[in-house]
Amino acid sequence: MGDILGLGLTHYPPLAGTDEHMADILRWTLADPDIPAERKDPASWPELMRSEWADDGGTAAAGRHRAQLREGLARCRAELDAFAPDVVVVWGDDQYETFREEVVPAFCVMAYEDMDIRPFAPLAGRGAPNAWDRPDDMPFTVRGAPDIGREIAGGLLAAGFDVAYSYRKPDSAPFPHAMANTQLYLDYDHAGTRFPYPIVPIAVNCYGRHVIARKGGMVRYADIENERLDPPGPSPARCYALGAALAAALRDGPHRVALVASSSWSHAFLVDKAWHLRPDTPADRALYESLAAGDYEAWLKTTGDDVVAAGQQEMLNWFCLMGAMAELGHRPSWSSFVETDVFNSNKCFAVFEGAR
Repeated sequence: MGDILGLGLTHYPPLAGTDEHMADILRWTLADPDIPAERKDPASWPELMRSEWADDGGTAAAGRHRAQLREGLARCRAELDAFAPDVVVVWGDDQYETFREEVVPAFCVMAYEDMDIRPFAPLAGRGAPNAWDRPDDMPFTVRGAPDIGREIAGGLLAAGFDVAYSYRKPDSAPFPHAMANTQLYLDYDHAGTRFPYPIVPIAVNCYGRHVIARKGGMVRYADIENERLDPPGPSPARCYALGAALAAALRDGPHRVALVASSSWSHAFLVDKAWHLRPDTPADRALYESLAAGDYEAWLKTTGDDVVAAGQQEMLNWFCLMGAMAELGHRPSWSSFVETDVFNSNKCFAVFEGAR
């Protein structure tokens, strides 16, 4: 019988940069000429947003935000080490990195061999330093588990989920940052270089109707009105069911597995109703309260339209995890919710385990 640990964490890209750059997404948004000036005026912002922005553009608050995120990540790493998994399975969004116009699978099991990646290259491309002051081209090795990846794909196919699978990333594509940053941040003190566990990523098409339309990310308001929407991504309920099916297959297998949902929660640049200025904190709080109470049924009431309206697209990774934990009867043994208005997204950390 396989033992399973559940973890939820963030892969927030600005955490890899320095404090003075952590609010750069908001700065980019404030430069959008189609957002009304009164919306961009700090005098109109909520108290939390004004206090974080302060008179230094968020730099001091970034240090405090980083400390909160590092605390959550350290707790997750400690639980991971105590569990000592054979493999870490990571649900992460692709965000127009590996899959583009040629093909966009709803789910893809990445049964990769070991590979070297360069996590700081995207920062270097924007002229931004990394938080560790490491060389821009510094690599680390992501250990793969291709045989377990094959088993996972086979188990999901047998359960009726027509997942794609891949044995090698496209040569022209980067390793998705959702997966790369999961290793980087769980090994924060060593910049990802001392992470001993193999990883099987499962890419989820979280961005759905916007994966190609918005290139999986940010867009100016002037471009929204005429955007050509894509087909929808998998629904929250489908992600929940896939997580449950995977947990059932792994429960009957021989491996010790850590199942990880990797994403922040609502993203400001996806919340159209808030002019892309801040995340949808009320929607996030509601789901967090249900998570903390182990009320997984409440998550099943969330629709795809709800997710899009709240900018919670990347939380489809967490719906996979919720389905797995519900199937196993695992409740959260610890969790933490980190709120912010200036730093693009609220973050959640959680540990799920069965009775000991």
